[in-house]
Amino acid sequence: MSDLLRVEHLKKSFDDFTVLDDINLSVKQGEAVVIVGPSGCGKSTFLRCINGLEEIQEGRVWLDDEVINPTDRGTMKHRERIGMVFQSYDLFPHKTILENATLAPLKVLKRKKAEAEAEALELLDRVGLASRKDSYPRMLSGGQKQRVAIVRALMMHPEILLFDEVTAALDPEMVREVLDVILDLAKQKRTMLIVTHEMAFAKAIADRVIFLDGGQVIEDAGPKQFFESPRTERARKFLSTFEY
Repeated sequence: MSDLLRVEHLKKSFDDFTVLDDINLSVKQGEAVVIVGPSGCGKSTFLRCINGLEEIQEGRVWLDDEVINPTDRGTMKHRERIGMVFQSYDLFPHKTILENATLAPLKVLKRKKAEAEAEALELLDRVGLASRKDSYPRMLSGGQKQRVAIVRALMMHPEILLFDEVTAALDPEMVREVLDVILDLAKQKRTMLIVTHEMAFAKAIADRVIFLDGGQVIEDAGPKQFFESPRTERARKFLSTFEY
């Protein structure tokens, strides 16, 4: 499998505070890479740099053979190839679930309405929400909203999906329904980068685990290696705080 995404010597700072320091990472087509680490270690910022939402001070992010640069007009085209699902859903409250799912394909990709709606209904059915197509976001639970947000990202036919703590804002009983959707995407061999605090989920879904701390990659390993015999004391201490 070839590398779909490459991050080379990435450095990101806010004023005098360095959030990410010399990050190097490659992701192959069809790979599910899970990023874990303590709060504030730069996980979410890293995803935002990959998607061109944050400017970087040093290094490069490559999507295939093209560089993603937030100051470049062409970055919008790159973003169409990278889907991102945030903690906060960001659904339009005045639009129905079906309208939320089809808005970007209609406006950005200029797809035909009937075609986009047919695909959206198929995806909504896959995540158990076809019957709620005419509902508004306020009528849905947090877990349902997050599943709609995943459908909305899939509607843009992204080559890579970024998930930023998508269960962080959910009640515990709603977490499973969202994680099951992502597990299904992994079975489809979707290329994904997933930031999560759900260690059991990370262990189940990851082809590789990246452990970030202090803005640096401390470990890059397969899930069995990372969870059963991490190489560093820092990773062992981090994992000791979880049950999985």
